[in-house]
Amino acid sequence: MRGAPESCTVLWRDHPHTAALMDNVFDELQARGFIQQVTHGEVLRQRLGKERVTFYVGFDPTAPSFHVGNLVPIMAMVHLQRAGHRPIAILGGGTGLIGDPSGKTEMRQLLSRQTLAANARALEAQLRRYLRFEGENAALVLNNAEWLEELKYIDFLRDIGRHFSVNRMLSFETYRQRLETGLSFLEFNYQVLQAYDFLVLYQRYGCLLQLGGDDQWGNMVAGVDLIRRVARGEAFAMTFPLITTASGQKMGKTAAGAVWLDAALVSPYEFYQFWINVDDRDVPRFLNYYTLLPRSEIARLSALGGAAIREAKEVLAFEATALTHGMAAAEQARAAARALFREGKDAEGMPETCVPKARLAAGLPLVDLLVETGLAPSKSAARRLIQQGGCQLNGARVTHTEVVLTPADVRDGVLMLRAGKKRYHRVRVV
Repeated sequence: MRGAPESCTVLWRDHPHTAALMDNVFDELQARGFIQQVTHGEVLRQRLGKERVTFYVGFDPTAPSFHVGNLVPIMAMVHLQRAGHRPIAILGGGTGLIGDPSGKTEMRQLLSRQTLAANARALEAQLRRYLRFEGENAALVLNNAEWLEELKYIDFLRDIGRHFSVNRMLSFETYRQRLETGLSFLEFNYQVLQAYDFLVLYQRYGCLLQLGGDDQWGNMVAGVDLIRRVARGEAFAMTFPLITTASGQKMGKTAAGAVWLDAALVSPYEFYQFWINVDDRDVPRFLNYYTLLPRSEIARLSALGGAAIREAKEVLAFEATALTHGMAAAEQARAAARALFREGKDAEGMPETCVPKARLAAGLPLVDLLVETGLAPSKSAARRLIQQGGCQLNGARVTHTEVVLTPADVRDGVLMLRAGKKRYHRVRVV
């Protein structure tokens, strides 16, 4: 089996098109599946093709690390910067004090200014792995607390609030859904503040384009409209699809929890294993989203089937890990994963248990399986094993004792369990 070609890994900083506009990046993003909705798409495409456009993505610092789900907007920023455009990352120290109601059935937990500031510093360090902060189109990281916390409330309502229609705000899916469970007045202000962010960036930095997940569409369109009303300017919004796996799971969510980009939370090896273990059906999409490989190489890898799909998964895992943790960590993770693959899948005499598919379909608690396979003498011992970080499922550490296994966790017909450093058990699903 051929491994990931060493020559295919091109870190974007070494790419020859970082200083000059390349062939239209709008087409590249569209071909890779990044574009879900866009305002005035053909006009935006023309502007991206003939001028350097300043664009932004907002991230509220609600956690001390990004996770895999955040990588779609980050990778889109990378593609745009490689094409010569200028990225701004907004870390929402101001909007984070309110909490975005998008995609939430209840109000977010409110975080302190100190926590948001610490999280923002950690997120900025992670963004520096992906974006370039020097040169003509150097990236900027800004905190919207700079302009939001100094607002005078009455003046803001008169100058900005008057441009917003409550009826129109309630027509957007985010607010309509939350009305059923309760929407606080605090959260109701979020769209106004996000739109104001766009106006400030337009006026101070010439920012013309906002990018974000499709659940942000209403907020983003409000910003485009505010710029038109207040500054009589032209601006654009582009959303990405909300990524789910072929099995319907939210991207970056596993039995072990979120797949964080911080190596202290999810090791490079575990990060690599996440990509190795993705569903075969997801490989073509994920190669387009999460690597910088040429689309011709992605087409070749996507055409692989059967056992050869392992090569495509190795390339995906290696490329994604190299971008997030560096080449050395990716090479080390690949070597360890290959050793585990040989030891776990091919080893003669490895302990093996067969489990009917129906049990997984009904949901099989991991602690029960650890007892059945003899990796733990009792359920309480199984829980202690997990709590102490000594249990791995398909090469990834499990941290939650209430994990329930389903068919989505099966890889190549098996579940690979590991207790401690050397005790393996193969569970074959029949």
